[in-house]
Amino acid sequence: MPTEATTPSPSNPPPRKQMPSALTFNLEARCSTTKARASTLILPHGPVQLPIFMPVATQASLKGLTPAQLKQTGCMLCLNNTYHLGLKPGQEVLDAVGGAHKFQGWDRNILTDSGGFQMVSLLKLARVTEEGVRFLSPHDGTPMLLTPEHSISLQNSIGSDIIMQLDDVIATTSPDHARMKEAMERSVRWLDRCIDAHKYPERQNLFCIIQGGLDLEMRKECCKQMVERDTPGIAIGGLSGGEAKDDFCEV
Repeated sequence: MPTEATTPSPSNPPPRKQMPSALTFNLEARCSTTKARASTLILPHGPVQLPIFMPVATQASLKGLTPAQLKQTGCMLCLNNTYHLGLKPGQEVLDAVGGAHKFQGWDRNILTDSGGFQMVSLLKLARVTEEGVRFLSPHDGTPMLLTPEHSISLQNSIGSDIIMQLDDVIATTSPDHARMKEAMERSVRWLDRCIDAHKYPERQNLFCIIQGGLDLEMRKECCKQMVERDTPGIAIGGLSGGEAKDDFCEV
């Protein structure tokens, strides 16, 4: 007897091959009375002891320290920003020099965020649609369309060890529940597009980003759907946006 065909959707994704992983996670110790733990994350450019303070080098340059001085601190992982590096120096330059490691003289690990946070920080310069985010450059007003595919392409050119999906980010303090739900569901759809666009999963780890604001049920639903995509890592997004500390801890 024929069965009814199902249409793929964010809650019913089509079957996918398991995504390759370029990381290993080892739990070293766990506190017997709290949830504290110590672990090692092994990435393509070396092991990272967790928990970690991750310095932010937004435009591939850490303010106040040289790469050599940063190494002396024992840092094994720093952050670059996809949106800003996409503007300056731009993807063509990144490809020409062989990625951000060479561009900034840093042979340890890099994590890049996708550019999604700029939807909040540069809200007056951004417009979000299903296609992606249209920005006006804060430098000269030049328009830029950041789609999930373009975000991943930029991060592939950057060569970061951990790359983030493009997610739909709104402030956690927003009272617009419908918009929060739209952002969560769109983030799931964009994750699928990011997975399809990712060229180098064997050497760059794509992390999904859980959204849903302060709504715990929405967070659970987003987590359920994204875990099904089986990315190498999971990030908790949309926090530290002005919410109360108790709400932050509850999420």
